[in-house]
Amino acid sequence: MKRLLLCFVVMALCGHASAQNFAEFFQDQTLRLDYIFAGNAKEQHISVDQLNVSPHWYGKRIRLAELPMEGNGQLTVRDRKSQQVIYRNSFSTLFQEWITNPEANDITKAFENVFLVPMPRDTVDVTVELRNNRREVTATLTHTVVPTDILIRHIGEHDIMPYRTVQQAADSMHAIKIAYVAEGYTKDEMQTFRDDVATAHEAMFAHEPFKSLRDRFQVVAVESPSAESGTSEPNKGIWKNTVLHSHFDTFYMNRYLTTLHLKDLHDVLAGIPYEHIIVLVNTDRYGGGGILNSYNLSMTHHAKFRPVVVHEFGHSFAGLGDEYAYDNENLDMYPTDVEPWEPNLTTRVDFNGKWENLIKKGTPLPTPESKDAKTIQTRVGLFEGAGYQTKGVYRGVQDCRMRTNENPEFCAVCQQAIRRLVDFYTKE
Repeated sequence: MKRLLLCFVVMALCGHASAQNFAEFFQDQTLRLDYIFAGNAKEQHISVDQLNVSPHWYGKRIRLAELPMEGNGQLTVRDRKSQQVIYRNSFSTLFQEWITNPEANDITKAFENVFLVPMPRDTVDVTVELRNNRREVTATLTHTVVPTDILIRHIGEHDIMPYRTVQQAADSMHAIKIAYVAEGYTKDEMQTFRDDVATAHEAMFAHEPFKSLRDRFQVVAVESPSAESGTSEPNKGIWKNTVLHSHFDTFYMNRYLTTLHLKDLHDVLAGIPYEHIIVLVNTDRYGGGGILNSYNLSMTHHAKFRPVVVHEFGHSFAGLGDEYAYDNENLDMYPTDVEPWEPNLTTRVDFNGKWENLIKKGTPLPTPESKDAKTIQTRVGLFEGAGYQTKGVYRGVQDCRMRTNENPEFCAVCQQAIRRLVDFYTKE
């Protein structure tokens, strides 16, 4: 899948994050910030759409002002009086991916985007900024949020969508919370959804390091019914009435399965413990997508369901970039004079802090590919061809779950990045 994804695991300290007490600045509620990102290839704009509040906060309570990854955009919350940074997070969006497509040269479009932050106790300034593939800020907006504003919509207090607990964390206060969401399942198909959740969950936690760190994840399954079964397939003229309005052919790429209706997605989840989202789509057609700190969306009834849902979670949760590249599909997503912030990609412009600690002394750089199966799985180096580009972008291992569906595991580089991220969110 092509998408704007994720992660430079440099734990950038901003403000007094380590010593900051959650209760000093925040209430145990979630402030949901709805935005409209609009524009084209030449200019982009950010507008506030709606503010919402729901009971309880399910995101991080430590390192509140630190970023574990740079992302293609960032959200910063500052205390209005002191201007101290009290919360930060990063993200990527479909809008930012769309503006790299030829269509964005000719027309202007608008996209919904939703971000979650803990509800502040006092007035704050919220800054949202978008960045391009040169890591330059292209659009920014700062607006003020007053917690007592009577127009902040209250959600998630009643009529909560039915959900089931799939896995309980050892420490729910410092757990990473995941919600599986049903898309394209009718009321009569909810048992099929439950079975699909079990399949996805088993596949996810069969992979290291998720397997070893399993007790740090809390997981629910949200049984959101659709009026019709399946998903929309525009290239076949098929449009279905589903709860999240997902469809194939995103950006005219036939296997790119997404939803653009992020407000509907978060409305479904209102009042449910979640931070990271895995949408399971009731279809046997191959496809999916993963967007950093937005969602992972996967088909369920194709033979490659298991590897795809895990691969997409690598994008949406851990900020891992795609490691494949094809001669007939060079996309120039990564300028070769700029270091990608994704932890498993490099242009060798600034490789420091990525996976140089995993490369054995004497390994040739760039690293030649091997035909020996054991070497393919274990040798860490700099292999050219990644990020949809055959030249100038490098991956750490010859093959990996982020490169092919056939490889059964995340490579050592990706495992290290995932482990670092889980530790960031869950270890004091």
